[in-house]
Amino acid sequence: MASSKKPLVIVTRKLPDSIETRMMELFDTRLNVEDRPLTQAELAEAVKAADVLVPTVTDRIDTGVLAQANPNLRLIASFGTGVDHIDLAAARARGITVTNTPGVLTEDTADMTMALILAVPRRLLEGANALRENEWAGWSPTWMLGKRIWGKRLGIIGMGRIGQAVARRAKAFGLSIHYHNRNRVAPQVEEELEATYWESLDQMLARMDIISINCPHTPATYHLLSARRLDLINPGAYIVNTSRGEVIDENALTRKLRKKELAGAGLDVFEHEPAVNPKLLELQNVVLLPHMGSATLEGRIDMGEKVLINIKTFVDGHAPPDRVIANLL
Repeated sequence: MASSKKPLVIVTRKLPDSIETRMMELFDTRLNVEDRPLTQAELAEAVKAADVLVPTVTDRIDTGVLAQANPNLRLIASFGTGVDHIDLAAARARGITVTNTPGVLTEDTADMTMALILAVPRRLLEGANALRENEWAGWSPTWMLGKRIWGKRLGIIGMGRIGQAVARRAKAFGLSIHYHNRNRVAPQVEEELEATYWESLDQMLARMDIISINCPHTPATYHLLSARRLDLINPGAYIVNTSRGEVIDENALTRKLRKKELAGAGLDVFEHEPAVNPKLLELQNVVLLPHMGSATLEGRIDMGEKVLINIKTFVDGHAPPDRVIANLL
């Protein structure tokens, strides 16, 4: 795509100021300064004009949108790690390269995962709310008792970068590390983390005290934690999800939480975002966050810099470093 003319880059959401400034310097750029989510019709209009589209994980770039893309659209440089919002097969069929921003959010997401692993068993949100609502009458030996996490078994679903970062944090808190992954990790990683591998997800789920979901959302992981699998989990166990809401059957999870067939859950993502199951909002044994696992200024700037590098490399006629290859997901 090497050309002396600046490509038209359309950005679908507000990005950090430093990233937008650099993008304006490098390219012919249209920004979304109001940070208003675009409708499907507006996304279709964007691909009719753009040489490069910069969407985020909230933008559904499906077959209908891509069918209206102009012939000059050759790159979708997504601002985010996950690409389940993009129809990769349709993009490939139209000769459109897709890139993402992997690796820069590992520590931020792992921090949030560990925060939820602590917050749910120790009832931190309930305690904070009790203070705000003037329900605390002073220290008591039996009030607001939670569960100790030291010595408990943590089952990690997805032992990639984020899963391993979670394991390192959890090990420091005295948790016993177990994991299920599509492929077993290197022996030196298992040794470092003192991690136990389970080939069978069903068998691991039945034996864990806390379960952390850290795998991507793909067709293979949709409702990976189905109603059947949720039934395998110990009623005293907790579930934490900072990955994608679609990995859990949210209705089945909500039913089990309401019936106290699970001890609790910490959820940063939801199956039908931004909508949240109203029955989840009624529960006391959950901590619910608005998809903020990666929400650090440093992380967002790092993501933006990756987007800039991917676009500049592609425009200069080279293969972008973060090209997404569908069959490797």
